[in-house]
Amino acid sequence: MAGRALTSFLLTATILAALLATCHAGGIAIYWGQNDGEASLSETCASSNYKFVIIAFVYKFGKGQTPELDLASHCDPSSGGCKGLSEDINLCQRRGIKVLLSIGGAVGSYGLSSPADARQVAAYLWNSYLGGTSSFRPLGDAVLDGIEFDIERGGAKYWDSLARDLTNMGKKHGGKGVLLSAAPPMAPQCPFPDEWDGRAIDTGLFDFVWWQSVPAGKIFLGLPASKGAVGNGFLPAGELNSRVLPLIRDTPKYGGVMLWSKYYDDRTGYSSAIKSHV
Repeated sequence: MAGRALTSFLLTATILAALLATCHAGGIAIYWGQNDGEASLSETCASSNYKFVIIAFVYKFGKGQTPELDLASHCDPSSGGCKGLSEDINLCQRRGIKVLLSIGGAVGSYGLSSPADARQVAAYLWNSYLGGTSSFRPLGDAVLDGIEFDIERGGAKYWDSLARDLTNMGKKHGGKGVLLSAAPPMAPQCPFPDEWDGRAIDTGLFDFVWWQSVPAGKIFLGLPASKGAVGNGFLPAGELNSRVLPLIRDTPKYGGVMLWSKYYDDRTGYSSAIKSHV
């Protein structure tokens, strides 16, 4: 499953555009769940290095398929083995960390065949991971803060419907609402509008968008946390701190840094090396 993660996030110093009106200081976001040997979710949040943790991926959904979550060797969702993560998620949220669920990825079986299909997927996500109820919640009773669209296949239709349905469910049922983010494909190029997510992003419902160049309220700089995380584009922490962050940190749209992924960050200590400079 690590191959899916690596392919889905080939970063070459990608700029992440964010619309997080509540986030005024620079922060670090991290992906978690796709690599054996990375720190646990509770340890990830207890490090105090991150403001956002993105659990990846629900890689199968839509078109009449039974949705499936994959978290590498961390746990087996199909047997209920991931329900214990609920306590970890609550720990993260008590620390003020936003926890999102990523759907899609570079390798998977997913897509939407109609607006009705989008409504069914939205209902599944709402009831299984967000503020709804279900007889089986893969991550237990914890209520995640939002959904990330990492759509790299499956057709370009009806993702806007899914975004609207998720937003409407959050409004209809009250509570804290649903954060939406999007991570369009990063390589080999980043066309705008994006082939898959363009219509969804055009709804204006997304709180933040991971991209090279999008009109947005906040800008995040996306980087691999080690040379092993990506074929090229690795920027040593010292250079980031001394040469890059001073140029962008005081700009009105600066929001922080996003790293792929926790597994690689564990091996290099990249987030710790840059935290005080972000």
